[in-house]
Amino acid sequence: MTQKTIVITGASDGIGAAAARILADRGHRLILLGRSREKAEAVARQTGAEVFVADFARLDDVRAVAAQIASAVGPGGIDVLANNAGGIFGDPTPTVDGFEKTLQVNHLAPFLLTGLLLPQLRQGGASIINTSSIGHRFFGKIDLDDLDNRRDFNANKAYGDAKLANVLFTVSLHTKLRDEGISAVAFHPGVVRTNFAAETTSAMRFTYRTPLLNLTLISPEKGGATLAWFIEGEPGTTWHSGRYYDQRKLTDKVNPQVRDAELAEGLWQRSADLVGLTGLV
Repeated sequence: MTQKTIVITGASDGIGAAAARILADRGHRLILLGRSREKAEAVARQTGAEVFVADFARLDDVRAVAAQIASAVGPGGIDVLANNAGGIFGDPTPTVDGFEKTLQVNHLAPFLLTGLLLPQLRQGGASIINTSSIGHRFFGKIDLDDLDNRRDFNANKAYGDAKLANVLFTVSLHTKLRDEGISAVAFHPGVVRTNFAAETTSAMRFTYRTPLLNLTLISPEKGGATLAWFIEGEPGTTWHSGRYYDQRKLTDKVNPQVRDAELAEGLWQRSADLVGLTGLV
């Protein structure tokens, strides 16, 4: 098995931490990014990984950690970037950067991190793995003129929009960078038993806290195994670039907006403007 330099965000717990534990004994160089230093370092002790800390609700944190990671990987580049950090939040109060938190943590921060690490990703001919959600189908309907949902905020729609943005970002990465050897995929890991909905007032919180419904959730280890499957997989063989998977199954059951090439390009340009990466590609 080819040894890879792998960056995993959202690796303090949940499926990111589980994937790191699965990959730890396979000879890869693991670089974990989390919001909690204490939790991330605990995972690092279990896996031998390197740890960096950033709060995706602060874009300056993302800029700083991108520079730190770029320096750490050096000329060898990055083989895999797993954009796995995310969550659903019930409070529409803007972040310090002025954006709705669900949009920023799930989409704008990963967009910025990926853009800043493009030189290293190009060096490695990288795979970019974007953790999305089946929620993009049920709740997402992106309006480029109201990405923050300020007109009528709803936590479920904000989350659906952000996870739909993950899929559209994947499509754009494939379209723009496939000729440079970069591949991208988005996937739904399953409904995982984690604390991801702990900070929301959405009804989704109760799905994750109700004992009966909790029986239907999969373990972080199973979700992490799926993330690890994509990380170690070969584009074009294990999975197809530019596509969306329901767990490990390629599916065409996607939000209709996924097929809107004009929207994908508009979201790319709008996102680049918002995070200060105009002219990225």
